[in-house]
Amino acid sequence: MRAEDVAQYLQDNPQFFEGHTDLLTQIMLPHPHGGRTISLSERQMVALREKNQGLEKKLQELITFAHENDALQHKVHEFVVALFAARDLATLQEMVPHLLREIFSVPHATLRVWKTNPPSAEVIAFTDEQQHPVCLHQAAHDTADWFGEIGKQLHSFAYLPLHAGSESIGLLVMASEDKQRFYPGMGTMFLQRIADAVSAAMHPHVTQ
Repeated sequence: MRAEDVAQYLQDNPQFFEGHTDLLTQIMLPHPHGGRTISLSERQMVALREKNQGLEKKLQELITFAHENDALQHKVHEFVVALFAARDLATLQEMVPHLLREIFSVPHATLRVWKTNPPSAEVIAFTDEQQHPVCLHQAAHDTADWFGEIGKQLHSFAYLPLHAGSESIGLLVMASEDKQRFYPGMGTMFLQRIADAVSAAMHPHVTQ
């Protein structure tokens, strides 16, 4: 008889152990972590403890994730409020990279606005294609040069297209030497909020 047949029989006949209660105390199983045998009831307790430990770990991960989200929400709020201090486009262009470094600890950031400093046609076309932020491990076109000499040492990039309505008006780029700071497939919800805030702050200055 196959083990699968025994298991299926016990599942189909739960009353079996009602007539064989002594069998429950006689069954000995290998300890899951080796070293000795234990009774069926002890094995069940071990399984329950391990399940509880797994649930506790998952709960702790969820709590940690919630705390991290709260912290990011606070930083985004702080960033948006700070943008209100900019009274002109030049101040805004200088302020945004500074705020990203101070609030989000982004090591390198640059803001390029089409109205004052248009990039290459390839970069504008790339920006026009992006409806949402995109993270890459390689610089798009010539954007690594925007960071000067350090551009050769950067290994992760976050591109935040800035829009006024349906038209792109600029590109905010964050970068890091750490390849895992920004990576393809990472969540971009908070990056999108940053892009929306910067776009809204720039809108009055680039549509006049």
